[in-house]
Amino acid sequence: MKFLINIVILFFLITSCSINKVIKKHGVRNLEEKQAKLIIEKSNKNDIQLILGPPSTQSTFDSDVWIYIEREITNEKLIKLGKEKLLTNNVLILEIDSQGKLIDKKFYDMNDMNEIKLSSLKTENKYGKKSFVYDFLSSMRQKINDPLGKRKKP
Repeated sequence: MKFLINIVILFFLITSCSINKVIKKHGVRNLEEKQAKLIIEKSNKNDIQLILGPPSTQSTFDSDVWIYIEREITNEKLIKLGKEKLLTNNVLILEIDSQGKLIDKKFYDMNDMNEIKLSSLKTENKYGKKSFVYDFLSSMRQKINDPLGKRKKP
């Protein structure tokens, strides 16, 4: 009986494992292929929404700027403890004029990403007990703690 239970448990464990990797997709799929269909000075807002759908982000300054994002992430092997790996990271920036025509498009992929190096320097405080900032903040703290000025000073 124990042998049969062990076989059933082993069967469920094996069948629940998947050989195919799970890929988490975010944004517009196949963005690189779809953006090739857009033609500068000929495509308009309706064409863009028909091909790509609504934008991920929309900005209105001098002209409309629409931003489309495609991102795919999968988990690494079990040896790397399920660390996530970035498969694709594409960004399409479309600039549209006031008449609704496409005037500029920029496509960025993973090769265009920049590595940002953060500075290891630390900022030091430049004020001491005798500085103007310290005196000002001390007087503000005293006024907040004792607005009427009736408490005894230590």
